[in-house]
Amino acid sequence: MKKFRKVLDGLTTSSPGGTMGSPSCGSAAGTPTAAPTPKEIDVQETLVSENFQLCKTVRHGFPYQPTSLAFDPVQKILAIGSRSGGVRILGRPGVDCYCQHESGAAVLQLQFLINEGALVTACADDTLHLWNLRQRRPAVLHSLKFNRERITFCHLPFQSKWLYVGTERGNTHIVNIESFILSGYVIMWNKAIELSTKTHPGPVVHLSDSPKDEGKLLIGFEGGTIVQWDLRAKKADFRIYYDEAIHSVSWHHEGKQFMCSHSDGSLTLWTLRNTTKPFQVTFPHGKIQKDGRKESCKPILKVEYKTSRSSEPFVIFSGGLSYDKAGRRPALTIMHGKAITVLEMDYPIVEFMVLCETPYNNEVQDPYAVVVLLEKDLIVVDLTQSNFPVFENPYPMDIHESPVTCTAYFADCPPDIIPILYSIGAKNKKTGYSHKEWPIGGGTWTLGSHTYPEIIITGHADGSIKFWDASAFTLQMLYKLKTSKVFEKPKPGEGRAAELGEEDPFAVQMVSWCPHSRIFCVVGISAHIILYRFSKYDANTQIVSLEVRLQCEPEDIITPSENENNPCFSEPGSHSPQPHHQHPLSPGSRTPDGAKDSIPCLKVKDKMVRVPPGYQSDLVIQLLWVDGEPPQQITSLDLNSAYGLLAFGNCNGLAVVDYLQKTVILCISTLDLYGATDPYQRLTRSPRRNRQSTSGLTELTDNQQSIDMERSKSPTSVKGPGRKLSLPTDLKTDLDHVNGHCTSPTSQPCSAGKPRIPMGPEGPRLTRRGPGRPPFRKAQSAACMEISLPVSHTEGHASRRAMLQQLHGVTMYSHDEHHTTAAYCWNERESRENSFSRSRSSSVSSIDRDTKEAITTLQFGESYGRKSDALPTPCLWVGTSLGVGILIPLSIPTDHEERMEDPVTVGPSGAVQMLKGSVLRFGFLDCNGALIQSPYEVWRDLNAPEDPDRTRRRKLVHFSPSSSQDAFGEGHLAVVCSERQAKVFLMPSQSCLFVHNITESSFVLRADVVSLCNSVCLACFCANGHVMTLSLPSLRPLMDVNYLPLTDMRIARTFCFTNEGQALYLSSPTEIQRITYSQEMCDNLQEMLGELFTPIETPEAQNRGFLKGFFGGNAHTFDREELFGEAAAGKASRSLAQHIPGQGGVEGMKVAASGAVGELARARIALDERGQRLGELEERTALMMTSAETFSKHAHELMLKCKDKKWYQF
Repeated sequence: MKKFRKVLDGLTTSSPGGTMGSPSCGSAAGTPTAAPTPKEIDVQETLVSENFQLCKTVRHGFPYQPTSLAFDPVQKILAIGSRSGGVRILGRPGVDCYCQHESGAAVLQLQFLINEGALVTACADDTLHLWNLRQRRPAVLHSLKFNRERITFCHLPFQSKWLYVGTERGNTHIVNIESFILSGYVIMWNKAIELSTKTHPGPVVHLSDSPKDEGKLLIGFEGGTIVQWDLRAKKADFRIYYDEAIHSVSWHHEGKQFMCSHSDGSLTLWTLRNTTKPFQVTFPHGKIQKDGRKESCKPILKVEYKTSRSSEPFVIFSGGLSYDKAGRRPALTIMHGKAITVLEMDYPIVEFMVLCETPYNNEVQDPYAVVVLLEKDLIVVDLTQSNFPVFENPYPMDIHESPVTCTAYFADCPPDIIPILYSIGAKNKKTGYSHKEWPIGGGTWTLGSHTYPEIIITGHADGSIKFWDASAFTLQMLYKLKTSKVFEKPKPGEGRAAELGEEDPFAVQMVSWCPHSRIFCVVGISAHIILYRFSKYDANTQIVSLEVRLQCEPEDIITPSENENNPCFSEPGSHSPQPHHQHPLSPGSRTPDGAKDSIPCLKVKDKMVRVPPGYQSDLVIQLLWVDGEPPQQITSLDLNSAYGLLAFGNCNGLAVVDYLQKTVILCISTLDLYGATDPYQRLTRSPRRNRQSTSGLTELTDNQQSIDMERSKSPTSVKGPGRKLSLPTDLKTDLDHVNGHCTSPTSQPCSAGKPRIPMGPEGPRLTRRGPGRPPFRKAQSAACMEISLPVSHTEGHASRRAMLQQLHGVTMYSHDEHHTTAAYCWNERESRENSFSRSRSSSVSSIDRDTKEAITTLQFGESYGRKSDALPTPCLWVGTSLGVGILIPLSIPTDHEERMEDPVTVGPSGAVQMLKGSVLRFGFLDCNGALIQSPYEVWRDLNAPEDPDRTRRRKLVHFSPSSSQDAFGEGHLAVVCSERQAKVFLMPSQSCLFVHNITESSFVLRADVVSLCNSVCLACFCANGHVMTLSLPSLRPLMDVNYLPLTDMRIARTFCFTNEGQALYLSSPTEIQRITYSQEMCDNLQEMLGELFTPIETPEAQNRGFLKGFFGGNAHTFDREELFGEAAAGKASRSLAQHIPGQGGVEGMKVAASGAVGELARARIALDERGQRLGELEERTALMMTSAETFSKHAHELMLKCKDKKWYQF
């Protein structure tokens, strides 16, 4: 039992938070108070640092920017290389492994050591790597770095330990796979071609051994030269010179002919009997025009020539389409006999590979499928059926079908939610797939012992939502929801897209989901919210729409005042936004000066619509345009099914909606939330000024600044104009200074685009400091966020600012996107000069320049609205971008009938807490340190047939803090985390018990109170890539790992924690990376991952027969060791390539142990098979002995019967 002894009398003034330039925690005015509570807190904290370890678990999705492909026909596993140096290895569903080259160089080519559990990768930095796949986490055993040559092509013959490596200079080197040492045997390009040739043949683009004789190597040069090299005699058997460049070569299995693909869209067939000219030249897609000439065609990048026992040979190639037909999609062509089938693809083809039954190249291939790797998809075509259907892909390769804009992760969900979502989603699955089993079925995978229901939700740019089953380190799509169906399709040239240049008006910005009540809420980029209810029945429904005018009035303009040091509070309601429950104006309504007013960005369908089973829209909330200005993006959202309430906020204010009665119960500006508890002194607002015209781009002058208002583009868009507003020079400094450093997204002001009165350096400033607060706090988001996005001219600055604003949803503005280059250079120069001479902006100093205060987080829960409250009541916790936490009590009728009729009332603001940086998260613990869950409503199907025996009343589940009163009486603990700081308050006394400054040099991007090992902790992800965990309630640091040295905005925007020590983020536009920070899960990770290698007996080669063996050459007597070994070929030059040993230490021991285990397993299988064969032989011998005895017996009986007969008696 660990005891924390804190004397609460005057605690807040002596806490660390009191010395950081913040008001005291005890009360809003900063005066310390003594809470009427016991003086001793006993909380048993079970979590220690040994419970935490950070590691990657599994990666889902399509490999980003793929480059290469390989397949092991015996193990039946597939490998995909990418431009960033990653390798994904796929087997049966559940077998999915990700490897990463430390160099990050692009993977040019992959070669499996077939049925050996190893993989060779050739990278763009001219390095070969040997990966051991006989372990669940593959590791590099050897590397070979070429110093003087560039690798262009590799070939590894089946069951050979010598790898042929072609280079850009046209030379061919040979590498020993076992030792990864270069052989002294080299085929130089000038020896391969004739001495009389005047031009260089070009890089090596093809290497393959002859199916007829392994001692013959076919070398293809890019310039059109093909050479068959006799490895024993060290000379060329024949040379072919062709006019067109060669892209690929493919042998016939008999080794008597081969096919080449060329840059002019032609295929040439060559026979070994006559190599002077091609046996056949075909242009598969080149038609003869009227003038007699053939159409010019695109290059055929790859061709495969495969034979079949039961039918004509297959010729499969990519490319070769004619140039004349514009707009044609990339295609894969299958020529089978006289039939030509063109399969059009959605994306360009990167690579394809034909899957065959046999690994031997001198046998009939019998192709059964072709794997096609596209730029953004992976498909497998069934070749055994005449219509060539596609196999249904069991991997989640379509995460990026529309770009991912937000993610949510839920662990330990209710067990019934996954089956019901799957059953609903299965009804909408596509059909027409091949009925055969998925052909990539290698590896083994079993359901681990540490499994529980997990769901991942992804929001996309087209407005779609996908629910994924993420249990047991797998990912399978359950259900897809399209939010755009709620709205009318915007007509071209109308609506928000035309007004603001918005490409994705339905893009999902954030989601909120209650798994218990199955209520789902979506926030879109067009300032709209859609609330969905789940039903197993279809229904005809009328979509209910609420319109909210959440826009501050122009009185918020700052004007210098003589009385700036006098506290002058505004009258309540003077700036409050107003809700609109009806359409006050038609969709095309405009103000007298022509500006849009009181209309939403999108139009909701007003007709009855039939909705299928699943999530059905129950309510749509939209923010309205005000005086020609579009609504600000929504920055925070929370819903509670037990209360029937939904709250959301932006940089203008807060709104609370009763979704049961479909009414707005609160719509208020952030300033009016404080009431008399405002911790800042604020000036009165000036009278309303005439609005400046917003048409066109206003040039920056001495008397006015640009007020051009355009909504920033969608989360998926990086280019193009953004919503703009000129800022004072000192604020623009902080926005533009992003080269290597970046200020906090939430600490920037959020303006509604009102004109400002320019102020000089000596001009008066608005001061809103509380008692004892210094004029400027330290940099709120100081330089610690290295961003790997390119920064080039204004586009880079604009895109990074746009992504920063999306991170917390707070809009930031700039006016330099459309200025000329000269103007930009001037602004950038001024920005750099000012960045060294002025203080960086912070959450507090920002209010000296702007009036906006964004709502950054919201949380419903049972709490104590005031210090005098004896019992907990429903409350709404509100966190703002100025580090203020506000508690709003709610009065909700408890009776079912009263709840549906009587209004919900909102009390005046209660407690106000102060933290450094924007508030990110609230959490609640009871006085024993256990997590208090939010109350919820048990799910009920509103469309179900009425049952007279069962009432349709709401069933609520509450987790009241008053139920835990063992040793501490009534009350609970409130955990508040901001960008810089975490605090734990005791409610209802509002005393600050614990304070921890999380970071001084960076800022927190994501924080959450999560459960782990039957306890709770605070998990934080910082902008500098650190992942931290803090104990609760004492806020002791438990883990601090520098996980991501460079954090880009995609990771920052999609990173999310969940319970049981798991987290995820979008590692690339197409991939989700899951990680764990739990030591227990790291220990059990090996058994939960799939096994890539399984011991399988290599199929035996077919008997060649006496005549084929006699006339077919001595292919099986070829000894490569005798030719390429050090004894015969000598050593290669040390300067040519450098050997780099693989990972040593424990990893190397694991590799060796894993390899030994694999060898033992293979030996055991071999012994079992040998024993089985011996057993079969023994049985056959016994049968033969029995048969012989029976024959002897019958023969003896016959002899006795016939021995006395004469010959003539027969």
